Amino acid sequence: MGGGEVVDRVAATTLVVAAGAAVAAQGPFNGAMARHVGIWPAALVSFVVGGLILIVVCTFAGGFGGLGSITSAPWWAFLGGATGVAIVSAVIVGIGPLGAAGVTAATIGGQLAASVVIDRYGLFGMRASPLTAGKIIGIVLLAVGVWLIVRDR
Repeated sequence: MGGGEVVDRVAATTLVVAAGAAVAAQGPFNGAMARHVGIWPAALVSFVVGGLILIVVCTFAGGFGGLGSITSAPWWAFLGGATGVAIVSAVIVGIGPLGAAGVTAATIGGQLAASVVIDRYGLFGMRASPLTAGKIIGIVLLAVGVWLIVRDR
C-alpha cells in the first residue's frame, strides 16, 4: 500500500483489528525478551527487528524514494519514533504486573482518551471533530472496563 492509496473502511477495520491482536501478543513477546536481556535491551531488540523488517518491506514495496522529502515533515512528525519507544517500554514494564489483558486494556483506554483530545482540537494535522456525549460515555465505559480487567490481576 502506498501513502496515496485509498483503503475502504472494511479493509481498514480488518487491518486494524489484526494489528490490535498483534499488540496483545507483542507485550508477552517483549516481556519474555526482557526477562532474558533486561527492559531497555528488549525494547532495542524489538525496534531493531522491526527496523530490519521495514527495510525488507521498503525494498520490495517501492523503495526508499519518499525519504528524500523527510526535511519537509513537521517537527512533531518525528515524535512517532519517540512515542514508539515509550509505548514498547511501558508495555514491557507493565506486562508482568498487569498481564496481557490488563496492558492491552490500559493501552486502549489511553489511546482512546488521547485520540478524542487529538480529534477534538485537530492536533497533529487531524481534522477537528466535536466532543460528543457519545464519545464521553464511551471513554467512561472504557475506563470502567480497564478498571474491571486490571483489578482482578
